[in-house]
This record gives sequence, C-alpha cells and structure tokens, in this order.
Amino acid sequence: MKDKSLSPNWVFNLHDPTQGISRILAEGIQTRVFAGDHAMLSVVSFEPNSVGKIHSHPEEQWGVLLEGECTRVQGDEEIAMKAGDFWHTPGGVPHTIRVGAKGALVLDIFSPPRRDYKSSGDGFGQAHVHAEMTDMQTR
Repeated sequence: MKDKSLSPNWVFNLHDPTQGISRILAEGIQTRVFAGDHAMLSVVSFEPNSVGKIHSHPEEQWGVLLEGECTRVQGDEEIAMKAGDFWHTPGGVPHTIRVGAKGALVLDIFSPPRRDYKSSGDGFGQAHVHAEMTDMQTR
C-alpha cells in the first residue's frame, strides 16, 4: 500500500481543505470543486445557521447531505433532510438550502460541469438568483 502523501492526482479527500478549486458561495458557505470532463463534484461546507440564495442553473444537480441537517428548498417545496438523504434537481429549477445550529456538509454533483465553477471566486457564478422567492429563505 502506498503512503497517502504520495497519492496520485486522482485521489481526493472530503476533509482536505488544500484540494479542489475553492469558492465562497455566500456568507458561511464555501465549497471545493472537482471538475471532470462530464461531471463535477462540489464539497459544500455550511456554517451553523447558514442560508443559501435561491438560484437556478441549466445543469442537472444531485446533492447528498453527508453531515448535519438542513431544509432543502426546491421549487415551491421545503423538505427537512438528515445525514444520508439525497436529492435530484433538474436544470432550471430554483433551489437552496437552509441549515440549523449544527451546520452541514453536502456533496453536490453537476452534469455537465458548471463552466463558472472551474475557477475560484465568490458567489454562485452565472446561476440565476431568484429575487421573487427570497422570502422563503428566511422562514
């Protein structure tokens, strides 16, 4: 078995902050992005009581709640989620997450990869932020 410090460039760790493309999505929400040719992974860390912006993008998205609890807002529905739950979001559907006092860790999978997430930066990239649904964020 190889020493982990000598891992090839195709081996990654969810908890290693030095890996991936870093993005600050919103206050208390940051991600590390791993882009492939046909899919993209985004490891999103939510500090306690964080709220994402309701947004949509053309890419299909799957999400897995790895740690913590959250409320998943998608379209006009709000669903309480616990670690191990996962969801599917078709392209173009407005969505966000609210987390409670424990914070959360989410693995998002995009297909095709989001071009705007292939470089570090701030915000949700070219996603359309839905101002008309903002009141759902603070419930």
